[in-house]
Amino acid sequence: QVHLAESGGGLVQAGDSLRLSCTASGRTFNMLSMGWFRRAPGKEREFVAAIAWSSTTAYADSVKGRFTISRDNVKNMVYLQMNSLKPEDTAVYYCGSRYGGDASSSYYEYPTWGQGTQVTVSS
Repeated sequence: QVHLAESGGGLVQAGDSLRLSCTASGRTFNMLSMGWFRRAPGKEREFVAAIAWSSTTAYADSVKGRFTISRDNVKNMVYLQMNSLKPEDTAVYYCGSRYGGDASSSYYEYPTWGQGTQVTVSS
């Protein structure tokens, strides 16, 4: 059973940077594909970025060039470096995991989720 815990959220100003972290329990992290999704108030959960077990990555168009996803298989961590933040990036950010597979942008393909971390970007 994999357990995920996000951290690193906070309140920042437009143009600032934040790095979110997601810690995964278990000894098979290197076999997990990981995804970052977010939910803004009144909106559906949306894809942000994903990194496959093979380290292939995928990004939503809205964050390409600003956000970078990476993983550390020794520390069982996945990171989301967020630069040039905008007010529309305000949301609760969640990490999800799935065994194997690719860097999927589909919420339904991730059976395990963390509790989320709030990111608020002021203008």
